[in-house]
Amino acid sequence: MRDGAHRKTSGRNTFWAISIAVVVGTLFASLSAAQQGPSGRLNKIIEQFENGEPSLVGDHWQLNDLEHNPFQVDEFESFLNELEVEGASRPRLAPIVRIPYEADQDYRHYVKQMLDAGAMGIVLPQVKTPADVTKLVRAMRYPPQRGTEYPEPPGLRGWGPSAAIRVWNVDGQEYASKADLWPLNPNGELLAIAMVETREIIDNIDAILQVPGLGGLLIGPADLSMALGVGTPGPNSNAPEVIAAIEKVGAACKRHNALCGIYMRSDVEARQEQGFMLFPSIAY
Repeated sequence: MRDGAHRKTSGRNTFWAISIAVVVGTLFASLSAAQQGPSGRLNKIIEQFENGEPSLVGDHWQLNDLEHNPFQVDEFESFLNELEVEGASRPRLAPIVRIPYEADQDYRHYVKQMLDAGAMGIVLPQVKTPADVTKLVRAMRYPPQRGTEYPEPPGLRGWGPSAAIRVWNVDGQEYASKADLWPLNPNGELLAIAMVETREIIDNIDAILQVPGLGGLLIGPADLSMALGVGTPGPNSNAPEVIAAIEKVGAACKRHNALCGIYMRSDVEARQEQGFMLFPSIAY
């Protein structure tokens, strides 16, 4: 009888141990999913766009402008360290870097360094042609590996993302699977963003938006006005030519269902109607 009772007690203990383990596992999984967001996304800009919602600076992302603020490197590093210390399963704000190199310069090494540090997006100034965008795409991607589902355009980035792994709070294998360009790779969490600030990119806008790996556009109205020659003599973002160019870009983004932003204090709802979903600065 004692042996039978012992077996029953042991069976009950085993049952409860398994039940507790299942509950705890479910709780941890739910917590992780909640931290990553309803879609499981790490990059909040992508999550917002996929949900049909705008991405606001300070709420969903941070733009680190190293083109015109070269001394912001230390601030960017501090921001990344803050994200790492928080220990969340995704960054509180998606870190995006506008690099201090133009599209016709050799910037591959700098892109690699920013991505290895934890950046989730690169903004490239002075883009003019589809080839300029492809150059950025290749700089941001790893070379295709055996069985890669999205091998083209082939990447050139070397491996060394130890800091990014800490910032994203993932292991090396998960980082490798997610550190690709959206929407080319639907599971990617990186954004290749082209600045719209030249006459040429306006002329090539539909071809630009069809480059595989391009994540979005970001209009710089001040530089665009200078490129169009409508300055007074400084930037004139409200010139009719600039307004027409902005409307052309917004309409193209709507046609291609592409992420598009504008570097201008804007009414979010009005700009959404034009096709814009990414806002570095806003006015309510």
